[in-house]
Amino acid sequence: MFGMELGLYLKLSAMMFLEFAVWGAWYPVLATRLLGPLKFSGKQTGWIYAALPLGCIFMPLVAGQVADRWINTEFILAGAHLVGTLLLFIAAWKRKFTSLFAVVLVYAFCYAATLPLVNSLMFRHLAANDASAKSPYIFMWAPIAWALAGYFLTGWRWIFKTGEEGRDCLVLAAVLSVVMAVVCGAWLPATPPTNAAGEVASGASAFDMLKDVSFLIFIIISMAAPGMQQFYFLGTAQFMQDNGIASKNVPAAMAIAQATQALATLFVLGWLVEHAGYKWTLTIGAASWLILFTIYVLPRPAGVIAASQAFHGLAYVFFIIAGQMFAGAVAPKGAEASMQALIFTAQSGIALFLGTQLAGIVMDKCRVEGRFQWRKVWMVPAAVMLICVLALLFVFKGAVPTS
Repeated sequence: MFGMELGLYLKLSAMMFLEFAVWGAWYPVLATRLLGPLKFSGKQTGWIYAALPLGCIFMPLVAGQVADRWINTEFILAGAHLVGTLLLFIAAWKRKFTSLFAVVLVYAFCYAATLPLVNSLMFRHLAANDASAKSPYIFMWAPIAWALAGYFLTGWRWIFKTGEEGRDCLVLAAVLSVVMAVVCGAWLPATPPTNAAGEVASGASAFDMLKDVSFLIFIIISMAAPGMQQFYFLGTAQFMQDNGIASKNVPAAMAIAQATQALATLFVLGWLVEHAGYKWTLTIGAASWLILFTIYVLPRPAGVIAASQAFHGLAYVFFIIAGQMFAGAVAPKGAEASMQALIFTAQSGIALFLGTQLAGIVMDKCRVEGRFQWRKVWMVPAAVMLICVLALLFVFKGAVPTS
């Protein structure tokens, strides 16, 4: 199938699906539990959501070194998700900020370790089967998984009326995590350490590219624009409820973004990069977030809020994924891994951590008598995204070396 063995395709697709189903089960909607039943402040909610970005700054390098030198990748994935299962169940019944943050932080370090390993395992086996070009057929399962997790949670809340308390998202993530652990440990192809000669790749050549003004602008925007996602994740679920969307329908409404992401990844991304180039692809991605937050600022019915989730999906594909593709395309020969580490740290580590802190502070400032002044909240990420779009238009060149 698609130039690779059917068995391999199913295994890698199951791995990708479960990895992102776990994330999608809790991340988009946990904020409603924190801000609602648990009565956490915006700043406290921001720290809970900052746990995963903190993990993304430190854990990928550690996990990569362990996988390269000592332990099979599939066993690391299985172990991390098994521990994660226990931590998610514990988190579901924590009600105090300090104890919940501690549990979520430890969980975040476990989960962050698995993110790069899923990709590295996939690319390694695709390369061994001369099927590297077919990776989009596996990547597409990530947004599909995120969307289906949201729809499943919505259906669960319709039937069992668990939406008000909100801990069900963590329980679902825990169940999916244990399934992921079993799949990784018992079904994935063996991926032993490469046992390279002990040399550690240097990132110097990748960092040397920061001397190029256009590339430096790209990295700066990659630390600013993705960070605005945290306003989206911290605020959208509560924003929807405050605008008349029932809590049980919120996961399905937000999952529109992932459905759009899956379609755009499979059918549009490659064509857009080929015909418009990285400059315009990345600009369209940033502009999609700008449109989303502008819709949030303006008066609009609940149906428009739900439909606007598609812009988040487009932004993720045309900025986050396209940004990783651009980094790979301009990476100096021999520095491909360090370049991906650089963009991963910028997008998923620094950007999300700083964005979480800013979102928490802004939401606290714009909360009066327990109610959020949403127009003021959304004006902040809208302003940041406008600056990013202008920088991409007028400063970023997006050129890729031809040789």
